[in-house]
Order: sequence, then C-alpha cells, then structure tokens
Amino acid sequence: MSGKDFSEVVDLVIKDDARFGKGAYYFIRKALDFTVKEISESKEERTSHHVSGQELLEGIRKYALDQYGPLTLTVFKDWNVKRCSDFGDIVFNLVEFGVLGKTETDQREDFKDGYDFKDAFLKPYVPESRRIPSFREKKGRGRKSEGLS
Repeated sequence: MSGKDFSEVVDLVIKDDARFGKGAYYFIRKALDFTVKEISESKEERTSHHVSGQELLEGIRKYALDQYGPLTLTVFKDWNVKRCSDFGDIVFNLVEFGVLGKTETDQREDFKDGYDFKDAFLKPYVPESRRIPSFREKKGRGRKSEGLS
C-alpha cells in the first residue's frame, strides 16, 4: 500500500472512480474481515485466507443484515450500490490500488450473478403472510388445477 493508510487510499480510489460512496469501501473491508473470520471458524482445515467472490458475496449479505438490518437497501442506495457486480467493482478498485490481493482466477465477473438485492436484504423482514413469490419461486411451481369436484 506504499505507506498510505486505508482512508488515503479510498480518497485516491474515489478520485479515479467516483461511482460509489466512501462508506461502501469501508463496508467491504469490514465485510471481508467478517467473511474470513466466519470461514476460518467453520472450516478449520482451511489454510488460506483467500476468499472467492461468491464467498465474499455471502459474507457481505450476512454482514449487511447484521449491521443495517431492514435499512440495508437504503444504506446501499446512499452509496450507489445497486447490484452484486458493484461489489466486484469496489473490490477490484481496492485490488488495483494494492489494498487487496487476488489470485489468477479471480475476476470481476465472479460478482456478476450473485443475488437479487430485494430477495437478499428486504425479504428477510417481510412477514410470510405478505410475501409475494419471486419469479424464480413461481417458475418452479406447477400450476394447480382449480377444477370443481
């Protein structure tokens, strides 16, 4: 990181790419720490601290729900984070500035097909009786016959 602290690097990143709020970068750093800790606690045999894009997305989801609860989407909107691929852009901005490392197989596209934000961050707070099935849930169901008996 060439002697700069994280806040200085974030300022440099935002000068180069102003799409996302500063808070998003701090959040990703904390969510990564959370994810590494969670993985190391659940898989004791793991020797590497490397986290895949999919593992990080799941850690982001859990950490966001823990930190912001039903306000998660509001917080993300404030940072201009609208989809999982935005997290990939944030991560790779930090990689380009030497804050995070990556392997040869890591790529931005790892974050592309994550989860739907409403399903991940809003649905857990909607009472079961008020939930509307998502397209994916509807697609998996067969049509029920409502004929007369």
